[in-house]
Amino acid sequence: MKSSSDQAGITLADLAARVGAVVEGDSSIRIIGVAPIQSAGSGDISFVANPSYAKHIAATKASALVLDEATPCDRLPVLRHKSPYLTFGRIIDILHPLTPSVAPGIHEQAVVEPGCAINETAGIGPLCTIGSGSSIGKNSQLVSSVTVGRNVTIGEDCLIHPGVRILDGTRIGNRVIIQAGAVLGSDGFGFAESDTGLKKIQQIGWVEIDDDVEIGANTTIDRGAMAATRIGRGTKIDNLVQIAHNVQIGEHCIIVSQVGISGSTRIGNGVILAGQVGLVGHIEVGDGVMVGAKSGVRKSVPAGKKLFGYPARDIMEAKRIEAAQSRLPELLKRVRKLEQGDPD
Repeated sequence: MKSSSDQAGITLADLAARVGAVVEGDSSIRIIGVAPIQSAGSGDISFVANPSYAKHIAATKASALVLDEATPCDRLPVLRHKSPYLTFGRIIDILHPLTPSVAPGIHEQAVVEPGCAINETAGIGPLCTIGSGSSIGKNSQLVSSVTVGRNVTIGEDCLIHPGVRILDGTRIGNRVIIQAGAVLGSDGFGFAESDTGLKKIQQIGWVEIDDDVEIGANTTIDRGAMAATRIGRGTKIDNLVQIAHNVQIGEHCIIVSQVGISGSTRIGNGVILAGQVGLVGHIEVGDGVMVGAKSGVRKSVPAGKKLFGYPARDIMEAKRIEAAQSRLPELLKRVRKLEQGDPD
């Protein structure tokens, strides 16, 4: 994709200086775009972070590549960095700087109730509604059709995409990104049995989102029953994730699509939950825990553990069990032969 900011491009030397990389080869060539290594052309820069893509280096038509410090390449100029993926991300930011999705000010088709405090640099797009007592900080953008309830706090430099619902009392920090269709502050799932059926227990808590969090499309985060459901600083949450009431998530966690976290679970810092992981309620997951895809976590996990499987076990134990299960058909045949008196 060609640069949206400067069709004349930028020299490889300038790129290297701005991203902290080392140039090998002609540093005067100009880069005007980014592209996958298989489809890149003249003027494009691409990268290899996964070794399986190194086979494309010999044939790519890119003008330059971003590589780690060891991957060989003697046919193209190269930017060397220990983290090619991170470096390439920074190059994208340079060649494709973000522009505001909505201009500062309040669109004429937005509805803002009395008693709101909206910074003059914030942008409120068409069909947004903002409840009384809410505040929105500097440079934050509500793109369109965003619902903000009463007494909501949204910090500075936030980007809230179309169709997001931020319900009463939610507190959002700075530089938070919320993708389309997410719901923050919906009722937690609380019911008690009674003589006449299930009695709904009113959820009177709220949601707190710390700085630099990203929340994926159609993710739901329930309000606490009586206090806060919290998401810690720097945590990244994928699409279609369900986070129940009273959950506490630490800093810099990665939570991948279709994860479900049951109520009152506490998750430490730097935890990684792969796709479709499920956690029962009222457990604690320690710092740095990694849980493989489709695993079911049914009890508390000490810090640093790697788990996999359903139910989730230590990853090495889970692999041994999986290997043993693959031999079951063969073992069953042998058992039948022994039962029939055939030792062979």
